[in-house]
Amino acid sequence: MNRHKEKTIYSALLLIIILILLITAIVGLLLLRPAHTMLQGQVEADQIRISGILGGRVMQLMVEEGEKVMAGDTLVHIHSSLVEAQLTSASALRKVAQAENELVDAGTRKEVVQSAYYMLLQAQAALSVAEKSYKRVHTLYDKGVVSAQKYDETLAAYEMAQAAESAARSQYEMARNGARYEERSASQAMLQAADGGVAEVESLLEDALLTSPRSGIVSEIFPLEGELVTLGAPIMNILLLDEIWVSFNVREELLQHLTLGSCHETVIPALGGEKVMMRVFYIKDMGTYAVWRATRVGSGYDARTFNVRMRPEHPIEGLLPGMSVLLDGVAL
Repeated sequence: MNRHKEKTIYSALLLIIILILLITAIVGLLLLRPAHTMLQGQVEADQIRISGILGGRVMQLMVEEGEKVMAGDTLVHIHSSLVEAQLTSASALRKVAQAENELVDAGTRKEVVQSAYYMLLQAQAALSVAEKSYKRVHTLYDKGVVSAQKYDETLAAYEMAQAAESAARSQYEMARNGARYEERSASQAMLQAADGGVAEVESLLEDALLTSPRSGIVSEIFPLEGELVTLGAPIMNILLLDEIWVSFNVREELLQHLTLGSCHETVIPALGGEKVMMRVFYIKDMGTYAVWRATRVGSGYDARTFNVRMRPEHPIEGLLPGMSVLLDGVAL
């Protein structure tokens, strides 16, 4: 009876040992299965920096940070009193050049010739008076009656009258003979230069109202209303939601599963765990600063880190830059 009991105990112990070994083997097999990791990426997007060629004061910001804008929407109004004054000056110079060009084109009109002739007569009369005054003062100066200053003033007036008479004579001769080809060309060139000056200033004033070149979201606004901005200074940034992607930092041993053009299922927690298929379009080494160093010399190796970017296969409503994206089931 005792012998039978001992056999039963031994059988039970043997069965327990076998079960323990079996459980240990199963656990070992489970532990030897390839591990899986969860990669976390972040949604990013291209952005455009809005700036202009007009420096001035920010009169009005027409959008706010976080606001959606469409291509062509007006974003900001910049006022420059200096450029507006330059436009007034350039426009006045253009009118002068245009009048001069019209005068040259008028050629030998009778009225023009007559006017030049009267100007010549007036200059000749003034010269005659100045000459008589000069001769009289010169005689008195030789006798010591008048001062040297009076003599110099009379001489200067006489010389100015001579110059005025010569200029009036030239104008009369030109009016009588008509404008030469060279003069007409020079006048036309001056008018074109004046037109260019006006166009240049007007091109600056076109940036008084800056518009959005693309549709997107206003991510940052730098100046406040009333502040001065210089030429080319950044005004705001526009995020382009149609140029959106997800960026992952991946250790190199995982790249065998993340090849260019490959598609993977991802999860977006911010959109209720929505599963989205994304395609790899960019892989680049992040450099030595992102190397994973082996913890023990002789066991393992230094693993480099790569930046992997994926783009959704289809547009995703509500997907915004900064959201997290999870990539599960990548075998090590």
